[in-house]
Amino acid sequence: MFDTARTAFAWLVTGPHPVALDGRQISGLPPRLVPLDEVGKLTVAKGCPQQTRDAVWTALVTRSRAEGGTWTVACVGLALPVLLPVAAKLTNRFRGEFHDIHAAVLTGFLEALVDVDLDRPAILVRLRWAAYRAGHRALREALDAAAPVADLGARAPGPEHVGGHPDFVLLAAVDAGVLTAADAALIGDTRFGELSLAEAAQARGQTYKATQQARHRAERKLAEYLSDAATRPRRRRTVARAPEKSWRPVSPRPPKSGVGDRGTRVPARPRPSRSTSEPGAVQEASPCD
Repeated sequence: MFDTARTAFAWLVTGPHPVALDGRQISGLPPRLVPLDEVGKLTVAKGCPQQTRDAVWTALVTRSRAEGGTWTVACVGLALPVLLPVAAKLTNRFRGEFHDIHAAVLTGFLEALVDVDLDRPAILVRLRWAAYRAGHRALREALDAAAPVADLGARAPGPEHVGGHPDFVLLAAVDAGVLTAADAALIGDTRFGELSLAEAAQARGQTYKATQQARHRAERKLAEYLSDAATRPRRRRTVARAPEKSWRPVSPRPPKSGVGDRGTRVPARPRPSRSTSEPGAVQEASPCD
């Protein structure tokens, strides 16, 4: 999918008449028609001012909304340096089918092109976060679908579990209402990304000190949230057990039922004495007198 986007973007800048932006209308670009691949290299350079990046993305998104097609492909192609790491972070430990998650990342970016606020700074940063949130939702759905249903004794970690890659932690804090998306972007891009705090301040239209304090407040909220999540007891699924059978020892002598004691007892037959009628018996002669 991203390979297709890369190939389509390459078509736009190949040949004698590549798709270009008019650098004379954008401060910070050379005052000429600048091919899009050159625009991409200039805007990802570390020394590029944030105002120039925002002006480029304002022009790109405006053309995409008005004309679609070529300029939407241009937006995707120029955003690949941030979209590819997003997709990689989401799927680097996922053992399932990752194409759906990559598609969600790209879809989230395209949907954000339609309504991203061009009057606010850090346009690409906010587009990146929209793509990340869409991919994260797709990943959570895939993980929930893969959970075994029949195994009642085990329980997969639920939404209350906080951990993993820093971006996952930041997204969880945004979902919980602890941080705003802007706060999460400030922490993520200045702590784990390549955006310096000075560039972030410039992008936010604030002084360096105000941006530093904003990040400090956001990080304090995040620390409290993580501390609370770490001490919160994990919910466990209760599995109903069948009542245990009570086993009674079996007496070798069963209890008296009373049946054997009732009725007429038959007396034991007397043992017959040895009579003369028995074979082999010797008859005694009767006395003569």
